[in-house]
Amino acid sequence: MEQHISYKLPVTIFRGGKHFVAYSPAVDLSSSGKSEQEARRMFTEAVEILFEELTDMGTLDIVLKDLGWTKAKGHFQPPEIVDHSVMNIQVATV
Repeated sequence: MEQHISYKLPVTIFRGGKHFVAYSPAVDLSSSGKSEQEARRMFTEAVEILFEELTDMGTLDIVLKDLGWTKAKGHFQPPEIVDHSVMNIQVATV
């Protein structure tokens, strides 16, 4: 019997040219689409595939821990977002 687990993942959506990109540092994964809605749908599908493949390979625990997830009472929790901001960075040019 297939199990389903729900996670609340932080996802940032941004425009990249003519496409929209959905990215989450919690799974270090991104996906894109021609619309914001399509980017979200494709991201959800990519996360489902990621978790399925990691489970099949037996590496889910290892990968999630490497991404900063914690396990409490048998359930993983993604890293807590402490701040999300836009920083002005100056880089020297050569």
